[in-house]
Amino acid sequence: MTKRNKIIYWIATLWLALGMTATGIVQILQIKEEVDMMNHLRYPLYFLPLLGIWKILGVIAILIPKFGLLKEWAYAGFFFAMSGAVVSHLASGDDAKALFGPALLIVLTIVSWYFRPESRKVISVN
Repeated sequence: MTKRNKIIYWIATLWLALGMTATGIVQILQIKEEVDMMNHLRYPLYFLPLLGIWKILGVIAILIPKFGLLKEWAYAGFFFAMSGAVVSHLASGDDAKALFGPALLIVLTIVSWYFRPESRKVISVN
């Protein structure tokens, strides 16, 4: 892995981890703005702590060494959660401002996944 790719990976991964951790904590604590957003999107409030806990666990999975398969699941979960958020905001008629956060986290997820080092990938057994 080149030094450039390593830098890209760690910048994207740390920003992704920061974003997912921050939103996960807000969801676990059920901050008023988060509750209002879930009501606006017409989702049940029990989704908040569930999503928050999954995000925190996903951050742990992508930051710890090895466990390639677990990382793949975490990246997939991040992608599904954030693409679901984008679609939910679009379906609710929200403006581009509401789409920025989830869209940015999708981009960071893809960049982090794409530039991950070999030691953080699933090892194929042939």
